[in-house]
Amino acid sequence: MSEDHNWNEQLSEEEYKVLRKNGTEIPFSGEYVHHDESGVYRCTACGNKLFSSQTKFNSGTGWPSFFDVLPEAVEIQDDDSMGMNRVEVTCANCGGHLGHVFDDGPEPTGKRYCVNSVALEFEQTGDV
Repeated sequence: MSEDHNWNEQLSEEEYKVLRKNGTEIPFSGEYVHHDESGVYRCTACGNKLFSSQTKFNSGTGWPSFFDVLPEAVEIQDDDSMGMNRVEVTCANCGGHLGHVFDDGPEPTGKRYCVNSVALEFEQTGDV
């Protein structure tokens, strides 16, 4: 994560908690859980394009879920925090915490990128 940036001044308290301190929003509380418009989801912190709406699906988990990412948009690393073994997803541009990826998603990837709404900004477009 970029330490030289004043993230706490740029982001809301909730955005900072999630993106910079690896927090998680309450399930079903996020703006994009049931969102179904065509477009692209960007990182709230830096604007990096992360997910296409064409890969979004309803996982029933309470967080926006995607079965794929845009090329070179995210990085993944092991996350053994909170007594669990998970795989964390971060923005490849600014290192912001987005959520986690699981191997229980739909085809064609079998992945479920489970992402905090507060970590996303939506840009409506015709085609993605």
